Amino acid sequence: MTITTVGLDADDTLWHNETLFRLTQARFFDLLSDVADQATLETKLAETEKRNLRLYGYGVKGFTLSMIETAMELTGGEAPPRVIREILAAGRSMLTEPVEPLPGVEDALAALSKRYRLILITKGDLLHQEQKLAASGLGDLFVAVEIVSEKDASTYEGVFRRHGTGAAQAAMCGNSLRSDILPALEAGAWAAHVPYAVTWAHEMADAPEGHPRFAELSSISELPDWLDKVS
Repeated sequence: MTITTVGLDADDTLWHNETLFRLTQARFFDLLSDVADQATLETKLAETEKRNLRLYGYGVKGFTLSMIETAMELTGGEAPPRVIREILAAGRSMLTEPVEPLPGVEDALAALSKRYRLILITKGDLLHQEQKLAASGLGDLFVAVEIVSEKDASTYEGVFRRHGTGAAQAAMCGNSLRSDILPALEAGAWAAHVPYAVTWAHEMADAPEGHPRFAELSSISELPDWLDKVS
């Protein structure tokens, strides 16, 4: 089967993202260190984020609101104004962080764009993701950009039908097994996992070892050669 279309995740596949969340989370723990220990803060924040995903979706803004909500709950609704100001400042800082493509991304995408339709498929805040793509300098390499609320099999089926020749002739590349790999395989596409240094707990899943349309790559630089072999 000839692959005509390649979908690519954005955060932690094309540029850094989770490391910024981890740094901001550490800042949050410091702000509330006199309220609870780190383990308690980490557990409570994770619970709040998970609960709020259906309301706020993915991204910095939802994360910032979850930090504020966690701070309010742990202080009985009496979080000091200074703490709230610091959390808001941390969120604004994340939204204005420079965007720099990860090693190998620019060359890999330039090579891929000569042979395949490239589609950016990412979750997160619409405005922020559009800003990051523009700042990355990679936008012109994509024929389409899909910023979605969730990544499941039906999402990939629809995206590859709209912008390609269907999931059976498509491949997805990303760092999240839960969001980028498993649902793409379920939709009938090929899938290449490129792990990032750190992974958000919500995105963790077991790798589909032995699946005939799955590959684990050490770098996105390996993606063009892998696609050559399976196309």
